[in-house]
Formats: sequence, C-alpha cells, structure tokens
Amino acid sequence: MAGKGRRRQRDVFGATLAECGGKNRNIVALNADLSGSTRTSMFAKVESCADRFWNMGIAEANMMGVAAGLATTGKVVVASTFAIFATGRAYDQIRQSIAYPNLDVKIIASHAGVTVGGDGASHQTTEDIALMRVLPNMKVVVPCDGTETEAITESILNIPGPFYMRMGRSEVPDILEPGTPWHLGKASTVADGDDMTFIAVGIMCSEAIKARELLKEENISARVINMSSIKPIDKDAIITAARETGAIVTAEEHSIIGGLGSAVCEVVAEDYRVPVQRVGVRDTFGQSGEVDELMRAYGLTDENLVKTAKDIVKHRI
Repeated sequence: MAGKGRRRQRDVFGATLAECGGKNRNIVALNADLSGSTRTSMFAKVESCADRFWNMGIAEANMMGVAAGLATTGKVVVASTFAIFATGRAYDQIRQSIAYPNLDVKIIASHAGVTVGGDGASHQTTEDIALMRVLPNMKVVVPCDGTETEAITESILNIPGPFYMRMGRSEVPDILEPGTPWHLGKASTVADGDDMTFIAVGIMCSEAIKARELLKEENISARVINMSSIKPIDKDAIITAARETGAIVTAEEHSIIGGLGSAVCEVVAEDYRVPVQRVGVRDTFGQSGEVDELMRAYGLTDENLVKTAKDIVKHRI
C-alpha cells in the first residue's frame, strides 16, 4: 500500500474547504448543527470565510433550500451534514430545488455506512449512493482515502453543477501517493492483475488491496480498481477489466442494491458480459457495534473478498 498512515477524510475535507474558501470568496458553506463533526467548522474559523458560513440548525431540508437559493445568485455552495440526513431527510428538496434546476450545490456527507459504529441503524445509511445516483444531473463521488478527498474537494468546487460526496466517520488508510490527480468520470488502477478484478470504493479499496496480497499466495493475480467516480462511471475501465480479467468483484460499504455493484452490473450486462459478484451490505439495516465488528458482520473484509474472488475465478470467462 502506498500510504504512510491513517486519516479521517472529514479532517482532510475541512482543511481543504477552508484553504479553497480563503482563496475564492464565491464559495459559501452551510451546515445543519454538525459543523464540528463534518469539519466545516474549519471553514468558519478562517477570518475571510466567517461571513460566508451559516449554521442552519437541525433543519436539513431548509438547508438544502437555502443552498439552492444561494446557488441561483452565482455562489458555489457547500451543504454538509451526516449522510443519513443529507440524503434521506432532505431528498425532496435535493430533487426539486437542486438536481432538477441543475444548481451548483455540493452536498458533502460524512458519517456514511456502517462504520458510523455505535450510533446504530438509525444513523448508518447504506442507501445514500442509490438515492443520489438515480437523480438526473447529480454527480456522485466517493474518495478512497485522505489524498483523494483533498483532490476531489478541490476539483468539484471548480466543476459546475450538483455533487454528492460521501465520506465515513472513522480513519481510513492512505492508499494513494500525495498529489495523485483525480478526474471526474475516470477510475484509477491501484494495482494490476490478470485473473480477476476488484472494483472498490471508499474504505473497501484498502480491503481489496489486502485481499490482493492474500490471493498472491494462492497464485491468483487480482487487479484493483478504485471507482471513486460512481456517476459518471468509467465504462471503459469496467469493460477493459471485464475483457482482460474475465471476472469482477465489487466492494462497497453500501447496499449491494443501487450502489457501486449495481452500477458495474449495468455496464457489464449491456457492454461485456462476465461473472460479477457484489460484496456489500445485503438488503438489511445496520446495527450498533464497534467498527471492526460491523465490518466483519457485514462481510466487508479482506477475508470475504478473498473467498468471493476464489469462487468467481472458477467461473471466469
């Protein structure tokens, strides 16, 4: 693994937003009473940004409406809260007031997936990617580590239109080298291989890399692709992986319904048919527990990826 440690993506996001906001007075930020947790508080503490930050209180739907209004005046708007509230509680406002008019609002969500931990099912959203991916005009991105969080944050603040960026609560390993570029709609091959391909997002990228190392011991060569741009998705990378390796395993800290696994299956079914297995949360809600316990409980581990890869290689084309 290229990384040198572990970081919280939300820490990197907050620092990057503050830096970008200090350079560009057209950026404004909104939060729903969770600025300390989402790290938008870093933006608010920059002297030149303080008058461009508003805490909207526990009123996520209103926050999205205000974000839309500010965007109509030409502002680049960042609206941030926990993923469960950003996508579920405010869905109607996002659909009608942000996605439909194609406004320049960046919805930055933290505390996504089961790694929220002890807060349990009420706060563990595993359906947010599906909800956002289905909306016309909405672009959906999931950084794999701190390096990519910085690159994506900087990029989307300069790309017009609505975005949904998803981050977890806990620390994740650094995978990419500092300064690694990011491009919307493009995947990155983290490690090459010939026998099968892991296509992963978020925290599952590091699990896929660990699984690849374990598979080496059994003479299975696994490719690892980081599909941080889920919408638009890199069809060429998926088709190339299907053609060259003959089998794909997707990995996500999200429901296998409607997320990365579904997106990859759509491409494979239409353009180049090979066996695909989806590793993720399987049509169930979360539960309270420690992060490691939850990752094991839902099969979000390198061991389960190894097991799945060994099975699918038997059926590769």
